[in-house]
Amino acid sequence: MGRTGTTRRRALLVTGAVAAAALTGCSNEEPGRRRTPGSVADPARAEAALRRRLAATSGALRDQYDATIAQHPALAGQLTTLRTSVAEHVTALGGTTRAAPPVPVPAEPAAAVKALATAERRTSDAHAAALLDAEPELARLLASLAAAGATHAYLLTKEGPR
Repeated sequence: MGRTGTTRRRALLVTGAVAAAALTGCSNEEPGRRRTPGSVADPARAEAALRRRLAATSGALRDQYDATIAQHPALAGQLTTLRTSVAEHVTALGGTTRAAPPVPVPAEPAAAVKALATAERRTSDAHAAALLDAEPELARLLASLAAAGATHAYLLTKEGPR
């Protein structure tokens, strides 16, 4: 019987696919036809709104890491590096403020780590989905953040609480 769940090979394939899509500059637009200031209601404003929304999503994840570490200090060694990475994602997207209160942290360490893995997947999926609406520079950043989030979810699932 084969393995179930995320494997390292699958995580690397997903990460590579997201990165390749971003680097090749995929677009639904016809060649030579770029967005013009009148084609979208102010692209700069749309990008700023997209950045704010995604920074808030990553900020909520960072806050969930903080709450989990506060409730389960024994997990700090395992989670601090991932939390720092997520905080850098928030900064890269231009966010700095705290998000809404995080979801309650499960009382059991294993359940708390599983909840973080689920939140990482959800955040990674949000970054990947936003690639469709992003300009090339932001799309490259989002592809990197989506890949990092998928890797974090894999690591949390693979390692579990120590």
